[in-house]
Amino acid sequence: MLKTVFAPHLNATVKLGRKRPVSLGPHLKADRYFKANLPTPPTSCDYTAKASSVLANIYGNDTLGDCVIAGGYHITGVETGNAGKVFQAASSQIIKDYSAIGGYVPGDESTDNGCDEVTALNYWQSHGFANGTKILGWLAVDPNNLTEVMQAMYLFENLVFGIELPDAWVNPFPSGNGFTWDVAGAADPNNGHCVVGVGYTSSGVLIDTWGMIGTMTWKAVQEYCNSQVGGQLFVMVTPDQLTAGQTKAPNGVAWTDLIADFDALGGHVPVPTPPAPTPVPPTPVPPTPVPPTPVPPTPVPTTVVTLAEAEQWALSLLNQLPRVLTRQQAVTAVTNGLTKHWPKK
Repeated sequence: MLKTVFAPHLNATVKLGRKRPVSLGPHLKADRYFKANLPTPPTSCDYTAKASSVLANIYGNDTLGDCVIAGGYHITGVETGNAGKVFQAASSQIIKDYSAIGGYVPGDESTDNGCDEVTALNYWQSHGFANGTKILGWLAVDPNNLTEVMQAMYLFENLVFGIELPDAWVNPFPSGNGFTWDVAGAADPNNGHCVVGVGYTSSGVLIDTWGMIGTMTWKAVQEYCNSQVGGQLFVMVTPDQLTAGQTKAPNGVAWTDLIADFDALGGHVPVPTPPAPTPVPPTPVPPTPVPPTPVPPTPVPTTVVTLAEAEQWALSLLNQLPRVLTRQQAVTAVTNGLTKHWPKK
């Protein structure tokens, strides 16, 4: 039966439920790290602000030993929150993963036996989280190389701690946010627990556990994440870091660089080829207007008459005048005769 401890901030008991992994994952090698020439990590980072509602949700870890599952979904919340749209899993989704990974049968307390991080990470890589995201890879981090720990936390926005807590960490139990876990005696195999890293400061790694944010000192990281005392420290790479349609993570690192850094640290994820830029169609140039071809005016047809007709029309009025005429009288008579008889069209 899994161990329970009283949590004052919840006024209820919570469960421990992390098992030691049967097999270890691939380790980041210090010599490979130093050859990688990765950018120097900043002095601190904190990814909690946009995922506070998720980090405060213990995801059933008061009644179930599902701390590994809760930790994975806390990371999903952090990364999707920083990418712009936080994902918070439903209780049914948490139980579904706990059943698939830890063999839990809902309603059968005898099957509530916890699980380990390696099995969970492999499951999420092959099956994905409830939001549909599959992790692209995961690696074991060297807890004695604190630069490597900071580098993994800063670049990939997560750390997964599988540790056996010393009794002093849960007796007395932290009363709320802001607690500090420092070296405090021997690790207790009955206190197997999974917590997740959500940032770091000069004092140590910011961790989320049972709905609280605290600090695990750098000395405690080295002491209790050591495999000789049943501890493990992992990092996973997941596209949840990216806003839809974007190519940079919230920390400003390009996604292709993140993958390359992950592989430089020992991973085996193909570096994605950046998508070709969408061609911008040229601005259409309006055609030069062609002036219309001028249409010549339709000529007004002129009626043709014979000379004999014109003479007859001119004489028609002359013959009506006296035999002696002035020049003007003759011109007027001829003009009037032609005008009177000449066809209009």
